[in-house]
Amino acid sequence: MSEAGGCRGCGSPVPQRAPWSLVATTAALCLVTATSVWTAGAAPMSREEKQKLGNQVLEMFDHAYGNYMEHAYPADELMPLTCRGRVRGQEPSRGDVDDALGKFSLTLIDSLDTLVVLNKTKEFEDAVRKVLRDVNLDNDVVVSVFETNIRVLGGLLGGHSLAIMLKEKGEHMQWYNDELLQMAKQLGYKLLPAFNTTSGLPYPRINLKFGIRKPEARTGTETDTCTACAGTLILEFAALSRFTGATIFEEYARKALDFLWEKRQRSSNLVGVTINIHTGDWVRKDSGVGAGIDSYYEYLLKAYVLLGDDSFLERFNTHYDAIMRYISQPPLLLDVHIHKPMLNARTWMDALLAFFPGLQVLKGDIRPAIETHEMLYQVIKKHNFLPEAFTTDFRVHWAQHPLRPEFAESTYFLYKATGDPYYLEVGKTLIENLNKYARVPCGFAAMKDVRTGSHEDRMDSFFLAEMFKYLYLLYADKEDIIFDIEDYIFTTEAHLLPLWLSTTNQSASKKNTTSEYIELDDSNFDWTCPNTQILFPNDPLYAQSIREPLKNVVDKSCPRGIIRVEESFRSGAKPPLRARDFMATNPEHLEILKKMGVSLIHLKDGRVQLVQHAIQAASSIDAEDGLRFMQEMIELSSQQQKEQQLPPRAVQIVSHPFFGRVVLTAGPAQFGLDLSKHKETRGFVASSKPYNGCSELTNPEAVMGKIALIQRGQCMFAEKARNIQNAGAIGGIVIDDNEGSSSDTAPLFQMAGDGKDTDDIKIPMLFLFSKEGSIILDAIREYEEVEVLLSDKAKDRAAILKDPEMESEEQPFSENDSQNQSTDQLTSGSQEVDLGDQESPEESSLNSHPESLSAAAADDAASVSPSEQNSNPPENHEPASLDGECTDLDNQLQEQSETEEDSNPNVSWGKKDQPIDSILADWNEDIEAFEMMEKDEL
Repeated sequence: MSEAGGCRGCGSPVPQRAPWSLVATTAALCLVTATSVWTAGAAPMSREEKQKLGNQVLEMFDHAYGNYMEHAYPADELMPLTCRGRVRGQEPSRGDVDDALGKFSLTLIDSLDTLVVLNKTKEFEDAVRKVLRDVNLDNDVVVSVFETNIRVLGGLLGGHSLAIMLKEKGEHMQWYNDELLQMAKQLGYKLLPAFNTTSGLPYPRINLKFGIRKPEARTGTETDTCTACAGTLILEFAALSRFTGATIFEEYARKALDFLWEKRQRSSNLVGVTINIHTGDWVRKDSGVGAGIDSYYEYLLKAYVLLGDDSFLERFNTHYDAIMRYISQPPLLLDVHIHKPMLNARTWMDALLAFFPGLQVLKGDIRPAIETHEMLYQVIKKHNFLPEAFTTDFRVHWAQHPLRPEFAESTYFLYKATGDPYYLEVGKTLIENLNKYARVPCGFAAMKDVRTGSHEDRMDSFFLAEMFKYLYLLYADKEDIIFDIEDYIFTTEAHLLPLWLSTTNQSASKKNTTSEYIELDDSNFDWTCPNTQILFPNDPLYAQSIREPLKNVVDKSCPRGIIRVEESFRSGAKPPLRARDFMATNPEHLEILKKMGVSLIHLKDGRVQLVQHAIQAASSIDAEDGLRFMQEMIELSSQQQKEQQLPPRAVQIVSHPFFGRVVLTAGPAQFGLDLSKHKETRGFVASSKPYNGCSELTNPEAVMGKIALIQRGQCMFAEKARNIQNAGAIGGIVIDDNEGSSSDTAPLFQMAGDGKDTDDIKIPMLFLFSKEGSIILDAIREYEEVEVLLSDKAKDRAAILKDPEMESEEQPFSENDSQNQSTDQLTSGSQEVDLGDQESPEESSLNSHPESLSAAAADDAASVSPSEQNSNPPENHEPASLDGECTDLDNQLQEQSETEEDSNPNVSWGKKDQPIDSILADWNEDIEAFEMMEKDEL
């Protein structure tokens, strides 16, 4: 799955079938025309303000890059909360995310061409020397072929491209003799064994030292890969061939693209998310423009731009027609099934699709680009960042934000294509939010939860490779850049490849022959450059007129959900059965279920299970009704579950030198002061003695009026709270005694009481895992006096800095300083809802007394036992309301939590008897849905 996502365009739109020699000229003409129109309709930003924002971006980059070099290099990435490098194998595994790390100084290589774009030529020269001196590509480590290609191979090629440009100018890099290119060639040969499959699709992972040779490689046994993973190679591999004359790289990448094209679903012209690399069978049959597919579409269009091969444009246009026909539901982009493209596969969108407006600009289709971009901007204005996934009614689905650059990328391309100063203001918002919410003393930290403002100890390399590049270019004038950016194309990681490669070693590469090219509706391409009279109507308020209806789409709209089915009963037909009305004893309801392809099964253990097979529905409309019914049943039960859960809390370090920049995710307590209903608690921290807090404190003077730190274990949480409260503490933080535990890898849990009346506990109590607790303990060791804020969510640093004493200490770093796969588990192919044990199934309403409810997408209706269930499901989302009801649940946090009685760390509250405790137990990690969808035979 695409982790980085990156820039997906060259500097401007390209013509549909213009001769290759005219591409750059025609594109530039489009931009000139666009700018002359748009600037007439909006107040332009002054050059002084643009320079001010550009300088601010430079300072932000220096802060991030400088801290990486000081605290992390030669490690792959910086851990900005703990100010150290992330080294593979020395930190707890994060799963597939760590496959980008190969012990090859990833962030440095990924940042090479960014240094030149930002006019830091001296730093670039120093960085190249470090790469040549220190980086080893022969490590015994298993890495992602996709990530290594776009980040490392792309970074080396981008660095080489600009190194030879600087050398030609005669001022810098005079000593350079293609050393980066030789490293890129070495890495290219190391990646080639991954293509040793019958299909030509590469294995998703490879060992840098041993390739796929068993058993040393510890890889080469995978059967599946994502479409983007196999289809995002052509730019880097072709560039390597054109630079070196070794045609094998381009040939292998072309073969992989050819195979994906041949395996597209012929009736819909869509591709799935995951494919079997040996058989070519689609493993996941949902299709969209986000994670898992995104850069495949991008590279088809850009391969045409870079290589001049018309067949790539023909393929892209074929796919684009299908995307706009099925996936695009302006301003939304919703995944569908490749075999039944009129049937939506999920009701949420992931953040990686934010690249798509930029790709539409490159194609020349500006109106839908403006619409989708504006919708995304409204989500950002509500949550400060784009959540990793959000529902169709714009609520958080996955709360993380790893500082992704896709939205900044699309903002840059929309400004380049239109000249509309509105997009400069959008970029200004991004800069302010980064400084306000993500900036920490050692760099910029990813957001663990955009709702609470808590941080994650990660700063991915793509943040430096892409984010600062796009933001700087957004405000830079042509004279601010030491080379002509229009002479280059951006890869998906925003690395720069020169357009002159199209005529270099061209005879050595074999062009594609696209089979069965489909004659498309020409109206879909009316907006393709150079038809500027259609692309940019003679109306200076054109873009504003497109954006205006979307200004309040996030805050004021009812949930949209999947609305196509509404058309079936607008004429007066009877609405479909709703989950809240369902009665198992009603024969008419059972008949309706059968018509929708839903079966009611009574299990031997007394549970009742609902299973949907879309292929058994009477019609496609009935299948969609069944899909909606299953979603509503899950939603109905999850609403009851939410009442029993407490949301995560925040511990914010507000003293010098943190000043509120470090926010830690904390677990709540079922007793004590409720921070969601009362003002936050602020105070200095002090360790209790005894540290476990299980007896009367021997140092009451040390914790009097402070927030006591206590270690977990040996007694009940409530007993700890009473002991520190009696000593005069104003709050308590319990730190896990399980060394190495972290909220990054463990589900958040809430502390349970002791089974007695806990009304006597009046102070707030929060729980931190070992890793987060260590951050506070390390701060105490270094600074002695550490002040924290306990709250329901992170507070605005402007409010924190109102304290005059802190204002005097704070040194402003910028003018804005005071201001953080997959598919929805429910699919139409087949679904289950386990309605749990019921004393009298024949006499009860299944939607009002469910004790256990689960849903999974599987064609064979396999049920999931409680022992197999994950305790950390994603945030629930709500489908569209057909009767027009609007439910405002934006402030309800739905993190799964587990509570424990501290006297027995092995017993969690999730094992207690609770009415809805197992409702969404197997509606958990989306990877589980991927596995279930393997059986989806639509």
